Amino acid sequence: MGWIERLRQWARRLKLELWALYLAWREPQVAWYARLLALLVVAYAFSPIDLIPDFVPLLGYLDDLILLPLGIWLAIWLIPPPVLAECRARAVALAHSQRPKNWAAAVVIVLLWLLMLWLGVRWLRFLA
Repeated sequence: MGWIERLRQWARRLKLELWALYLAWREPQVAWYARLLALLVVAYAFSPIDLIPDFVPLLGYLDDLILLPLGIWLAIWLIPPPVLAECRARAVALAHSQRPKNWAAAVVIVLLWLLMLWLGVRWLRFLA
């Protein structure tokens, strides 16, 4: 098996873990901080807009290759194993349905970009 196939399998596993987190953040047996982290990770992953756009050289894929898997791993680590096992089993059934979009997360990301743009313009005006 080549490295490309291993990378594809890793991506499929991450997608399945995202579905499990999507289901786990609603479970009352999960601690509030684990639920919050799972919700943030899922909202960001399902958001149609990235915090760092993919067209930015190197940094554009940083969130997809490092930050998102790290967030998934941390959220999974905080969720009790029996709850996670149940959510993983339910996630297998949901994995073939359409991926939900989180427009609220997209709005927050757009607002962050607008804030950074506004701060950049003010900084440039300050320098001039």
